[in-house]
Amino acid sequence: MVDMCITFIQHQRARCRLCHAPAPPDLPLCERCLAALPHLENACPSCALPMEVGAPPESLCGECQADPPAFERSRVPLRYQAPVSDLISRFKYHRALSDGQLLAQLLARHVRDTPLDVQLLLPMPLHPGRLKERGYNQAAELARTLSRATGIPWNSTLLKRTRAAPTQREANKRERRRNVRKAFVCESKNLPQRVAIIDDVVTTGSTARAAAAAVKLAGADRVEIWAVARTPKPGD
Repeated sequence: MVDMCITFIQHQRARCRLCHAPAPPDLPLCERCLAALPHLENACPSCALPMEVGAPPESLCGECQADPPAFERSRVPLRYQAPVSDLISRFKYHRALSDGQLLAQLLARHVRDTPLDVQLLLPMPLHPGRLKERGYNQAAELARTLSRATGIPWNSTLLKRTRAAPTQREANKRERRRNVRKAFVCESKNLPQRVAIIDDVVTTGSTARAAAAAVKLAGADRVEIWAVARTPKPGD
């Protein structure tokens, strides 16, 4: 009886995180705001880069054809645009964990739409200095919720960042690759064959490439990147 009352109260109080209209209790977004999100469509299946209009579905972008990354696939539901970028910023830099919960739920809905054979979730690590400064790893918070939603176990200690790097927000693609070169190590003697690395945003893919390479060196056979959002090319 108590549980029924709590569920009823939660349902009555559920409000959309964006417009404050009534929303279902399992996802704090109303139908209109959910439909209006900048959904990522016709993207490169490898790196999730938004493709040009008219590109064949499931076709690889030019970079992934010329220089294939260590990961096999990216699963990213949204473009890094408002209001998604605002939610991520509040979650990442202002301790808005409830926004992070919503973002993880959106990512979980996306990955559950396709067959999953991933055996382990690894959050993208922060360098210990950055972790101390921020107080939490946003990727680990996403992985925690994803694990509950998918039933796939997660581990926040196997993949480590061994070298600090300058902030990547203003760096170009070449600078990003240089910044993260040999910045990760994966320490495991019993790593599953199929692993997904969890992150909030894929920008140029340089960090994902470096982390996936470390996971492959540790013994994984297939690596996927699961992230909430992907930045488009400049000008898109």
